[in-house]
Amino acid sequence: MAVYWMTEAIPIAATALIPIALFPLLGVASSRVLCPNYFKDTNVLFVGGLMVAVAVEKWNLHKRLALRVLLIVGSRPKWLMFGFMITTAFLSMWISNTATTAMMVPIAQAVLDELDKHRKTSQQLADDECDDANANDLVLVSSKEPLKRGTSLSIYNRTLSDGEVDPGVQVVSQPRLIPTSDDESFKRMCKGLTLCICYAANIGGTATLTGTGPNLVLKGIVDTLYDGESGITFSSWFIFAFPNMCLCLLAAWLWLQLLFLGGKELFSCCFRKNRTDYTGANRVIRNEYEKLGPMSFAEKAVLGHFIVLALLWLTREPEVVPGWAYFFKDGYVTDASVSIVISLLLFMFPSTCPCIKRSKSEQTSNRLLDWQSVHQNLAWGIVLVLGGGFALADACKISGLSADISELFKNFEGITPWAIVLALCVIIATFTEVTSNVATTTIFLPILAELAYSAHVNPLYFMIAATVSASFAFMLPVATPPNAIVFAYGHLKISDMVKTGIMMNLICISLLQLAINTWGYAYFNFGEYPAWAGNITSDTESANMVTERILNLQNTTITA
Repeated sequence: MAVYWMTEAIPIAATALIPIALFPLLGVASSRVLCPNYFKDTNVLFVGGLMVAVAVEKWNLHKRLALRVLLIVGSRPKWLMFGFMITTAFLSMWISNTATTAMMVPIAQAVLDELDKHRKTSQQLADDECDDANANDLVLVSSKEPLKRGTSLSIYNRTLSDGEVDPGVQVVSQPRLIPTSDDESFKRMCKGLTLCICYAANIGGTATLTGTGPNLVLKGIVDTLYDGESGITFSSWFIFAFPNMCLCLLAAWLWLQLLFLGGKELFSCCFRKNRTDYTGANRVIRNEYEKLGPMSFAEKAVLGHFIVLALLWLTREPEVVPGWAYFFKDGYVTDASVSIVISLLLFMFPSTCPCIKRSKSEQTSNRLLDWQSVHQNLAWGIVLVLGGGFALADACKISGLSADISELFKNFEGITPWAIVLALCVIIATFTEVTSNVATTTIFLPILAELAYSAHVNPLYFMIAATVSASFAFMLPVATPPNAIVFAYGHLKISDMVKTGIMMNLICISLLQLAINTWGYAYFNFGEYPAWAGNITSDTESANMVTERILNLQNTTITA
């Protein structure tokens, strides 16, 4: 499965079905044990979150939010980049990174087109003024000396005072050549403005449990291996990951500024009065915003449901104080049930405001969400990929392979845990450049769980770092769909992405080390080996004991 996921010999969703096909035939586990992994609580959480995201996209609420933020931050290049990044990161926290990028890049392209048009118009006016001022500025050139190659000149014969023409001397009028520095700086701005979107999408998805596939893989695998006792919830993940996301986003903005816009633009005063060069960009954004018209009832309703969902997720088990889940039976209400409740309400809520005065036929309206939209836009393949990873982890546990793998990591017991984490982050961030992020975490997380057991370290210390690192795919177009979308617009070369992405990987890995060893270390109590981490061993031993009893019983029966 790992080889198929890396090479994509068949679709990754099809690869995820291999456990159901082969494990029962090979006597590893029965279909009744494996199939529930494909629709676990984590999968339902993913589906519910995506349904809400489909409703947001259906009514263009995400586009209104994006354009509004861009109008607020202003039209200077550095603030445009800042606006695009914070908007993309926020949206990717809740909806698909791919959908967010696909929505933001056309807006960025429209802004760049307008800036280019305005730049060329201003440059042409400057050239015309220069030509008018120098219309009588004539240069004497000997006709015997060839003109420089590539110089376009208007040549006139010189008229002497006595009316004769001197064939040995020519009078030329030399127009001002258009400098190429403006073109190069504009190209750099195009690269920076498009790269910032895919980077922000990849970084923003790390902030929430539903923001990207690797986070959900972590949730599902730790629940499978440790019976849901690890403490990974939407709120606990948000408390750790959101500050790290903000730091990485700020660092990415600074790096892209320095690389593509230069330090002069970065440190220039934000209250500079001369903004005439960028009014075209602001006009494009405002025109796009005005096309949306006033905020409709459907948009307000979807926004209300979205806010309620986020608040319910964050307050279910906020850790610091008892959450609203305290009023229900322990373990009965999860983040998945919350997302399904809100999704069902979207199917019921009307998209137009009900009015008593309207006739019965006029009161009939569409709902905020319909199944056709869900069927077309929900990433069903990822649900299978998640399930395949959970089934693979479950089979490793049942078969005893997990215990065998843990023996291979005995040599790591003497290595400092933070050094292992650093090495893991570098390896996985490199690995995810050529494989699916979800596949990468699915392959590595069960192995890291055994490594943590061998090193007697909190498994979350290794697994959380590896999960976040899997989203640091900045170097290649094939690394993640947002990178491919940005690359398709033609502003970038692969060398541009590699050169920029290497430094981005180093920056984000360094900030992740800071996060995991400071507030993450304290919040998740990584310094102590938790009691729930021993469940893998106990479960494996129990499975082996049951197998031995069955074999002994069979032998006794045969002997009798």
